[in-house]
Amino acid sequence: MNAILDMGRAARQAARRLATSSGQQRNAAIDAMADALADARAELNAANAADLADARAAGLAEPMLKRLVIDDKTFADMQRRLQRVAALPDPVNRVLEGFTSAEGLRVQRVSVPLGVVGIIYESRPNVTTDAASVCLKAGNAVILRGGSESLRTNLVLADAMAAAAFDAGLPPASVQIVRTADRAAVGELLRMDDCIDVLIPRGGKSLIERIARDSRVPVIKHYDGICHQYLAADAPLDRAIALVINSKCQRVEVCNALETLLVDAAAAHRLLPALGQALQAAKVDIRGCQATCAALPKAQPASDDDWGTEYLAPILSVRVVDGLDAAIDHIARYGSGHTDGIVTDDMSLASRFVAAVDSASVMVNASTRLSGGGAYAIGAMVGISTDKLQARGPVGPRELTSYKWIAYGDGHVRD
Repeated sequence: MNAILDMGRAARQAARRLATSSGQQRNAAIDAMADALADARAELNAANAADLADARAAGLAEPMLKRLVIDDKTFADMQRRLQRVAALPDPVNRVLEGFTSAEGLRVQRVSVPLGVVGIIYESRPNVTTDAASVCLKAGNAVILRGGSESLRTNLVLADAMAAAAFDAGLPPASVQIVRTADRAAVGELLRMDDCIDVLIPRGGKSLIERIARDSRVPVIKHYDGICHQYLAADAPLDRAIALVINSKCQRVEVCNALETLLVDAAAAHRLLPALGQALQAAKVDIRGCQATCAALPKAQPASDDDWGTEYLAPILSVRVVDGLDAAIDHIARYGSGHTDGIVTDDMSLASRFVAAVDSASVMVNASTRLSGGGAYAIGAMVGISTDKLQARGPVGPRELTSYKWIAYGDGHVRD
């Protein structure tokens, strides 16, 4: 795997040059990437069709197939996110704090790139474009390793963007992609702590656990998205239905889709029948507690495993709970720290929920699907971190920076 080591060394050299690049130069490169994708559209379509054909023949599950497709809407969204990232404020060289000492020493804490970022991911080709743009925006070199099921697609995307970055005057190794499906390449990346500053895995739980367990490189992790919505006793029916359906059905296969609905016992008789009808109309299967099954005859009894399952499918677990504290306890036991929400008009109740629920995103009267780059004005992201160090929640350009202390003196010495 000398090729992987060579990529790491080239990325380290590129990172040193990127650290001195201007924000305008990096923005120009990212804008040029959107045009480069348009120029490569025919080649991209052919590559994506070949990947899809192989994935179907291999029996890839339908949610994974949906993640793999690049249709007109997905392609336009990929270009749009590149442009949004380019338009974001420069996250590098920001003075985070500063002061002048009594002796006249000027001290500043200034944001700087992390250096080299490795992204290991599955299925979604849009991660390729998002990752390249977000890393470059923050002045980082990036090494991409996508899944074997989308290798052809990812190669076309990465090659087009790497060429655009080079044409804009950035180092040739600013954007690199592992060009083999050999799993040994992942093992090599995990050992390259001398070349890579941080790894970000995106994919199934087994992939993330393996990387977190075996990596010598620091890892920003994104575990399950077991997202909850709690309907308080006063939750308005129309709002509750709209938020539950959007949270669950807008895209069932993504990490911030709703997986468990918690309904306050004081409102179950008022909310559950209409919610059941709406979910049935949306072709969502319900797995419920005893009280839910009594109210909704078509619901299937939930097992204890259901409460801790990220379905990524049109399945929703529903539980009736005895008030706010019971809802918070359920989320603490079964949640993944990703996104959890409350529906209520009682802002004191909402404040208690926000303070007690220890998740990266907590939503009040809003869909769980909004916990991401667009709604948070990040533009694009390389994942949603369930960690608490370095980055938490959506990981955009600002989260891919560190800082250094700079002191300006005039012959100052220590007494």
